[in-house]
Amino acid sequence: MARFWKVGELARQTGLTVRTLHHYDAIGLLSPQRRSEAGYRLYSEADVLRLQQIRSLRQMGFPLPDIRALLDHPGHEATAVVGLHTERLRHRIDLQQELLSRLEALLARLAEDTPLSSDELLHTIEVMSMTEKFSEYYTPEQMAYLEQRRREVGEDRIHEVEGEWPRLIAEMRAEYERGADPASEHVQDLARRWRSLVSEFTGGDPGIAASLGRMYQDEPGLQRNSGIDPDLMAFVQSAMNLLP
Repeated sequence: MARFWKVGELARQTGLTVRTLHHYDAIGLLSPQRRSEAGYRLYSEADVLRLQQIRSLRQMGFPLPDIRALLDHPGHEATAVVGLHTERLRHRIDLQQELLSRLEALLARLAEDTPLSSDELLHTIEVMSMTEKFSEYYTPEQMAYLEQRRREVGEDRIHEVEGEWPRLIAEMRAEYERGADPASEHVQDLARRWRSLVSEFTGGDPGIAASLGRMYQDEPGLQRNSGIDPDLMAFVQSAMNLLP
């Protein structure tokens, strides 16, 4: 039997305010089509599903007009929103776990009255900043597309690529440090592999590739963790510019 909720009931069960639900209705974001005999809004199970997607996207920082456009798009699927939210939370949890580990270490050092180095404090602050910048580099549309790419590529291939990147970066760094010519056969082969992996991640979208480049350029923490510093990136770019 189908279930329906009055606006006050839905507000109580979701923790939202009646005012918020009225606002969603007013802007056409969530407008229940069914009304009671007394004229009250009645939200259906389909409305509740849409509300969950709205709240997921809102929590990820999407503005309301973009949420409406995304949910009203003919090709929209609920799984895409939930998948995107899952991915962002997983990444955020990883950052939070790293931050928690660093704060616990600082707490232990402070409790033991052990001197702290400036480098330790600076890196902890950097991790804190990273948790706040999570959504800065990709547009909502790009994030939705990347989640689609993730489903298309599959988890097995993603794990393979995660293992390939460190080896490729190490090989490219070795060539850079020995002063190899970007046009040399081996460097060109590495550059082709590099371009292929980036293309697999971005789907060949130049905008996403540019966002990825900005992220690595602007975030020292990513540079340290990945081993891709600006000098190495410049060497890689020089090699890639020579590819056909």
